[in-house]
Amino acid sequence: MNNREGSAAFVAPLLVLALGHMISNLLRTLPAISADVLARDIGTTPEGLASLTGAYHLTFAMGQIPLGVALDRFGVKPVALTLMAVVTLAAAASAMVGGPVGFLLTQVALGLGSCGALLCPMTLAAKILSPAKFGLWSGLIQGTGNTGMLLSASPLAWVVENFGWRMGFWVAAGLALLVALLVARLVPAPVPAAMPPGPRPSLLAEAREVIRLGLSRRLRGLVLLAFASFAVIMGLRGLWGGPWLMEIKGLSRIEAGNLLLLFTLALIGGAMLSGMLDRILGHRRLLLILGHAGASLCLLLLVAGGPGGWLSEILGLPMLPAAYDAALFLAFGLAITVQPLAFAMTRALVPPEQAGKALSAVNLSFFLGTAVLQAASGPVAAAGGIGAALVFLALANLLCTGFFMVTTRRQA
Repeated sequence: MNNREGSAAFVAPLLVLALGHMISNLLRTLPAISADVLARDIGTTPEGLASLTGAYHLTFAMGQIPLGVALDRFGVKPVALTLMAVVTLAAAASAMVGGPVGFLLTQVALGLGSCGALLCPMTLAAKILSPAKFGLWSGLIQGTGNTGMLLSASPLAWVVENFGWRMGFWVAAGLALLVALLVARLVPAPVPAAMPPGPRPSLLAEAREVIRLGLSRRLRGLVLLAFASFAVIMGLRGLWGGPWLMEIKGLSRIEAGNLLLLFTLALIGGAMLSGMLDRILGHRRLLLILGHAGASLCLLLLVAGGPGGWLSEILGLPMLPAAYDAALFLAFGLAITVQPLAFAMTRALVPPEQAGKALSAVNLSFFLGTAVLQAASGPVAAAGGIGAALVFLALANLLCTGFFMVTTRRQA
């Protein structure tokens, strides 16, 4: 265990890097609160916007393999600075885009620039902390990063309502520039690792190592769980939550933003709570299973209380009130934020020198699954409505949770 684990010299860089994750969450959830005006402005439909924003997650996922290699080879600081520069430029370009093709290109750039937003602080922690303490800090990192969703709730709803969706991207560009300056000032330069004798592996060989780790028996179950884990959060918070509340439940943009604000507070508090529960109770695998299954149940109950839902019909109501949705959004947020424990399990299964690659392998699945499932939810919504898209995401999450249960029984 390193004596820097509790020092300000370690905590300040870690929190500064977590602010980069905050910006990535702001960027990926901004369309949820501005979907109607954004889609109309760039000449597409809300369903088309689902496919366009899926490009963010796809390129985010594609960046994980070179990211894992770069973090282990070059260190956290130069990687973080490069990525924050890309985010700053891409967010500014998003604010000036004029059509769906331009928006698609900026989503691609934002996905690539944001691909290390979570893994930069996670890798710094993994290389310094013991596996026992990493579980607690992974929750704190995720909770700090989730404040980006807090910004894209009521505050961004007010910005969009008064200044337009483009101003939201200008705000993100300014914040990214500020974080880049803080990284340059506060994050220490990497210390070169001692290399074993013999020639250094090629970049291609190290990239293959990321894939090999992801397919290995020890990480396979976590990769399967991750495929739907973040997709359900982004499906609700980043895309369909706003339209569900405004179009289906009849809330105004500000009212929907307030409810999404409550949801985001649950995502922040739940992530931090998961780290504490891990430290006190252990049983990471069981917590991951219960949290993901509970989140899927919340989504299914949300749709059941909508227009024509089985619960609404049983109660003899056209649909259940917004307070019901608020309770389920809150419960969903608290349940799904056991998610950081997947990173803690990953860290415990590999030596520190493989931490960057192993975390990248799992994170690749988080965002590849988000790209695939979010893009697939668009046609599902076009065919059956927003409720059908939410049911689709809930069932996908249950399926991946089942795979995780089966493939990790020996790790229980």
